Amino acid sequence: MAVPRCLTIAGSDSGGGAGIQADLKAFAAAGCFGTTAIVALTAQNTLGVAAVQELPTSFVEAQLKAVFDDIGVDAAKTGMLFSREVIETVADFLSEHRVPLVVDPVMVASSGAKLLEYDAVDTLVRKIFPLATVVTPNLLEAEALVGASGTRHEIARRIHDLGAPAVIVTGGHGIDPVDHLFDGQRHVEIEVERHDVAATHGAGCTHSATLAALLARGESLEDAARGAARVASEAVRNGLVEIGAGEGPVNVLA
Repeated sequence: MAVPRCLTIAGSDSGGGAGIQADLKAFAAAGCFGTTAIVALTAQNTLGVAAVQELPTSFVEAQLKAVFDDIGVDAAKTGMLFSREVIETVADFLSEHRVPLVVDPVMVASSGAKLLEYDAVDTLVRKIFPLATVVTPNLLEAEALVGASGTRHEIARRIHDLGAPAVIVTGGHGIDPVDHLFDGQRHVEIEVERHDVAATHGAGCTHSATLAALLARGESLEDAARGAARVASEAVRNGLVEIGAGEGPVNVLA
């Protein structure tokens, strides 16, 4: 069987801990060949994001076309998309090139830096969510998307009502370490082992990239969700606390 091909459409993290750098490591760890369409560059380290440079939408589209035309894509994920213009470009392309798609609605970095412009949130929901196989917000992102707090059960259903075919509200930011999957019919709680390690930078990217990789390998959504939860947890347990002066990066290659 040919090696599965996974595409990440996201931003670059110069510190190597999150974004496309984390995605490529997660793809490799899951036995997939990784490709990229970079939408923005960040000047970033373990302490935070110093600057963001958006790339021209024509260049984003050129990257997508180059990957699809030659290499092909068995599954894709989106991470940081940053602006309304980028989201529209990506949505228009993917609507004509449908593949299993994991949407990680990256809105704010763990350091607090804004990674999605305010006027882009509605466009993300309207244009990208309906194309997704599954949307994977953390609890804080999920609450921001629906404009209210609540149980993961309630929030997952409300995000589904916004147009996402399936939702995983990840458990890293909640009191209880549980990923909540709602596929439009069933609510499934996936227990996640939590580790008290100061190396969580890139955990969300690692989770969504692993999820995409497992879908590319032909796993069911529930099995892929369980596998992604396990891999992300282990990446934190093996995190590189000695890297940088802030929250260290996860280590999915341990």
